[in-house]
Amino acid sequence: MKLGVFTTLLSNLSLEESLKYFTSLGIEMVEIGVGGYPGNAHADPEVLLNDEKAFEEFCALIKKYNVQISALSCHANPVHPNKEEAAAADKVIRNAILLAEKLGLHQINTFSGCPGDHEGAKYPNWVTCPWPNDFLSILDWQWNEVLIPYWKDLVEFAKAHGVNKIALEMHPGFCVYNTETLLRLREAVGPEIGANFDPSHLIWQGMEPVAVIRALGDAIFHVHAKDTRIDKYNTARTGVLDTKLYSDEINRSWIFRSVGYGNDELYWKDIISNLRLVGYDWALSIEHEDSLMSQNEGLSKAVGTLKNCLITEDTAAAWWI
Repeated sequence: MKLGVFTTLLSNLSLEESLKYFTSLGIEMVEIGVGGYPGNAHADPEVLLNDEKAFEEFCALIKKYNVQISALSCHANPVHPNKEEAAAADKVIRNAILLAEKLGLHQINTFSGCPGDHEGAKYPNWVTCPWPNDFLSILDWQWNEVLIPYWKDLVEFAKAHGVNKIALEMHPGFCVYNTETLLRLREAVGPEIGANFDPSHLIWQGMEPVAVIRALGDAIFHVHAKDTRIDKYNTARTGVLDTKLYSDEINRSWIFRSVGYGNDELYWKDIISNLRLVGYDWALSIEHEDSLMSQNEGLSKAVGTLKNCLITEDTAAAWWI
């Protein structure tokens, strides 16, 4: 495994300034936002697909700083009930696939998306319980009439352009948010659907990341290194379904933390060891969204923790036997 970073952390800087800083910390891989929620500050497909000089300059920077692109990320909601928003998200994802093809990459990261509750809805409807029975009717419509057909079509487009790994981040608010929903969509659509495994979104749902790793196995295509800290006092009072602003840290039931500040090194060593057990050998891409730390401190602390936890060398024969 290699140490990586989601470059949107430094969207306020140029790609070259960002790469210079990242590599000074020992980062070897970069996950680059190409539209949707992450933005496209470091790589705009509309430009790179049509301007050969800009494309060559982009590739030259990646080579100059000797980094590898772990994935292009285009997190968006392509099944949004607002048709204009859905179309814009779909275009972002398809452009990401075309840019991946041009770069010789085979995977992208995104969200599954979440539809509304019927054809005329205005807003997404994330269902979290089976009763009253209306909710099960909504789920049936979302999955069978919208989600599965969309992703079947998108996967065919991706395969035609050499992209065979679509890593969906299991994120509450979207139809794919846990182990079962990821595997359900993969079963319905095909092995091109996998996970962008982000422990931070699992922890606050009460899931054990290692249990999820073992359940997903080779369906893990990419990994985000991001932590979450549960506030046991606020959670004891209000539970984990928290809609307070992320900036209201002291009153929230949980907040995102830099790696090592939500859980200790042993926790992360266990995650990394189990990723190796299921055959994952790609990026640990730091996604820094810790509102208690600056861009620099949050990233550098995460880098320091992960350097102590990463397993980088190939295994050897059991010399002790």
